[in-house]
Amino acid sequence: MTEKETAAAMLAILDTPATLTALEKCLLNEYQRDFPLCASPFALIAEQQGVTEEAVMGTLQSLQQRGLISRVGPVFAPQRAGASTLAALSVPDAALAQVADLVSCFEAVNHNYEREHLYNLWFVVTAADEEQVRQVLDRIEQQTGLPVLNLPLEKSFYIDLGFPLWC
Repeated sequence: MTEKETAAAMLAILDTPATLTALEKCLLNEYQRDFPLCASPFALIAEQQGVTEEAVMGTLQSLQQRGLISRVGPVFAPQRAGASTLAALSVPDAALAQVADLVSCFEAVNHNYEREHLYNLWFVVTAADEEQVRQVLDRIEQQTGLPVLNLPLEKSFYIDLGFPLWC
């Protein structure tokens, strides 16, 4: 998803609160942080909200199909679970969508996005160790025919990615 598409999706959420159900608003607002860490998190959320687990799962799938969320999953502190790196490619504009799709096919790539820069496709690679990260970057170079700019973490910063959507 490009920066513009991400911004448009956020604006779509903020501009259409009346079209969202109470459960949708709750899931979007309340579980950005403190997502239950247990064997059956969706069942626990359902119990907390007084609905069925199927209702929670169906609501999340609907939000994803409508482009209002991209995924439900954890965000790990860098280098706490394996190894990771930020990487970038300089892709000709005409090939950007095709190369982005190819990069997204790698299981170790957890997201990629377009930037308005010479290096216009950025992505994060996460693997068990540094050697596996390097192998993924090498395969991306081989399959795209483009050199990968590897930008390993030098200093970490905490960025809270939770946003209150409704009060």
